[in-house]
Amino acid sequence: MTDAELREARTALADLVERFAHREIAPHVTEWDAAGEFPRALYRRAAELGLLGLGYPEEFGGTPASYALRLVMWRALCRFGTSGGVLASLLSHNIGLPPVVALGSDAVKREVVPPVLAGEQIAALAITEPGGGSDVAAVRTMARREGDEYVVDGEKIFITSGMRADWITVAVRTGDAGTKGAGGLSLILVPGDSRGLSRTRLDKMGWLCSDTAQLRFDGVRVPARYRLGDEGAGFKAIMGNFNGERFGIAAGALGFAEACYDEALAWARQRKTFGQLLTEHQVIRHKLVDMQQHIRATAAWLEQLAARADAGDVGADWVGEVATLKNQATQTLQFCADAGVQILGGMGFMRGTVCERIYREVKVLTIGGGTEEIMKELAARQRGF
Repeated sequence: MTDAELREARTALADLVERFAHREIAPHVTEWDAAGEFPRALYRRAAELGLLGLGYPEEFGGTPASYALRLVMWRALCRFGTSGGVLASLLSHNIGLPPVVALGSDAVKREVVPPVLAGEQIAALAITEPGGGSDVAAVRTMARREGDEYVVDGEKIFITSGMRADWITVAVRTGDAGTKGAGGLSLILVPGDSRGLSRTRLDKMGWLCSDTAQLRFDGVRVPARYRLGDEGAGFKAIMGNFNGERFGIAAGALGFAEACYDEALAWARQRKTFGQLLTEHQVIRHKLVDMQQHIRATAAWLEQLAARADAGDVGADWVGEVATLKNQATQTLQFCADAGVQILGGMGFMRGTVCERIYREVKVLTIGGGTEEIMKELAARQRGF
């Protein structure tokens, strides 16, 4: 695309997502949070608009898209949908499917990817275990080879879309049971209807309408053709997948920060205290300016990294850059959610306001996809500190 064509495409996509979010997500989020889930029909509707397939090959029903375009979708969906729970589960395929597209056989890709992008099935990723989170190399779930099958035993926890997923990309330890470290990891795609797979719903502080589950694999037999990539080569694939997830988290965090700003500004323009609108009080005006300062700085960094990715400039510093960007964006979200609740005052403590909901959802974004502390350590190592 030329620069002009890209600008036009981004504007059109942003408008499409904003209308979709305003009409089909935002009015229902409080109800969906109370119910603990959102309708599966929302997947199909998002797919009809091309949102689920954005960034995937045409041959599987997707639409190839640059980071610059995907950034627009993530940001707008969060800003105007105002629900981390909807974002997390509606787009859980964006962490579950990339290993399938990159490493699966042609037959597996054609079996799995099209129905997910069409909104007919749901994909999830299962890495974290009860005994460890950020230390991926310490995965203990085992997959032993028996003829043309793998037999999987172990547990996963905090799995987004874990209750409803039709396909689960699972990190497992293959080979000799004594094999330790990154070299013993593989990725296996587990069908959601597999015998021996059990799921337990988890209650959370936020993301209430996103199902989050603990998974247990008791002798689950999976055809060997569902292994993704070479046996023992899963660690590199997992780490590469994290980069895309972290960029998406950063884009979403920016959108949620903007949602808090939007609500806080609207409230400040109509709420009066001591005979004046809140915007007539210097302290409130300054809070709004501070929110905008954080938002614009984060937006500029996101745009810069999107442009780098689209130019193929993902050099030796890329992992550290994305990790630091994730921290920048989630810290921006923390600041704006806190400021938004403060500006709303008592209303900011009430269920049903955007700032209250997002305030409860902040911490999961500083943890999921790699904790803030791990992000700093990755960046420090890459920079030779």
